[in-house]
Amino acid sequence: MVSSFGQMGNHDMGPPWLIPMLRASYFIPCGVHGESNKSECNMFCLDCMGNAFCSYCLIYHKDHRVVQIRRSSYHNVVRVNEIQKYIDISCVQTYIINSAKIVFLNERPQPRPGKGVTNTCEICCRSLLDSFRFCSLGCKLGGMKRGDPDLTFAVKLKHNRDPFFGGSESDESSTPKKIRRTHAFNRLMEGLSIYSSNNDGAESSGDDAATNISPATPPIFNHRNARRRKGIPHRAPF
Repeated sequence: MVSSFGQMGNHDMGPPWLIPMLRASYFIPCGVHGESNKSECNMFCLDCMGNAFCSYCLIYHKDHRVVQIRRSSYHNVVRVNEIQKYIDISCVQTYIINSAKIVFLNERPQPRPGKGVTNTCEICCRSLLDSFRFCSLGCKLGGMKRGDPDLTFAVKLKHNRDPFFGGSESDESSTPKKIRRTHAFNRLMEGLSIYSSNNDGAESSGDDAATNISPATPPIFNHRNARRRKGIPHRAPF
């Protein structure tokens, strides 16, 4: 029985699509569009949880949640802004490649860490920064299988946020930007109208009116003419 999307699997080992995504075969010719250009299988559907597919197969996954897998140093990676919407990637070291922040899918063993390295991946001993525990999503899954209660892939949504400043994350992602800007503008105009109505009965003196008038524009001074040199003097004729 397949769990609903986003639901954690047995023993909180992540959503049901996580392991199929990590084990899928990427960057091989598509079995359907193998004769076409750019037919490498670098897409994965989180709803279908099947094997990887190429960009031409996207038509069969309309309205599905699809992530694109990329390649770095012969290892499979996924962009952080694509995957962090569905799982918690904390404790996994991120990297910046081609100006994009990414995480690796599977472990990258490093038997001999570099000199001066004080922190390594708890699963494959890859050199890491001190603030991380794992080098990939697969290594974090391995740490969870060891029974660490502090590790989870469940995404924690932020609640109790003022809708005027964007609302919760779910509302923010589902509401188009144009509609959000319209709502914010309407709230702003309502505030201005209330402020105007509260000040209708107040009287302003002539002094106040004079101080509210902006000062006159000073005359334009032509510096170019001021710096012009005098002409060559001519002696009067005898």
